[in-house]
Amino acid sequence: KKMNYHNITTDDMLNGDGLRTVLWVAGCGHACPGCQNPVTWDACGGLPFDDAAKAELFEKLGKPHISGITFSGGDPLYPANREAVTALAAEVRARFPKKTIWLYTGYTYEEITKLPVLGFVDVLVDGRFVQAEHDISLRFRGSRNQRLLDVPKSLAAGQPVWWEDEKVFATHTMER
Repeated sequence: KKMNYHNITTDDMLNGDGLRTVLWVAGCGHACPGCQNPVTWDACGGLPFDDAAKAELFEKLGKPHISGITFSGGDPLYPANREAVTALAAEVRARFPKKTIWLYTGYTYEEITKLPVLGFVDVLVDGRFVQAEHDISLRFRGSRNQRLLDVPKSLAAGQPVWWEDEKVFATHTMER
């Protein structure tokens, strides 16, 4: 299956830990009010993610100072994107085993726990953007309902486990 994308950015510090390369995919069915990227909702928008785009992505990802890749959008787990994103995540893991893979999705971890892509993801930022929960002080996410989850630990535990760096903050918000 073919996937479209809007951009490949690099040296990004806002969408995951360290300096990251971000793939902004096209296609999202959530249509969250207040979304910062509504242009990415149309799965037919942007450009085809072809071999040239993949070569550019891997070239940027291969730089030693880059910590890893972040899949964003749009929604990388928009149903039409799942197959392509899963294959790409598997290839990134094989070629760059020491780099981390972050993935942003409007779905909750509980809704997607059976998807094979999670086997390649290190940190999942889950949940729809909720305008009433918007908080500019949050790291790596736009609204308080969204979670930063350690995927390998979550899969092993059979329940969502917060990413370590956010544990102190997460414990505080869970008590509200």
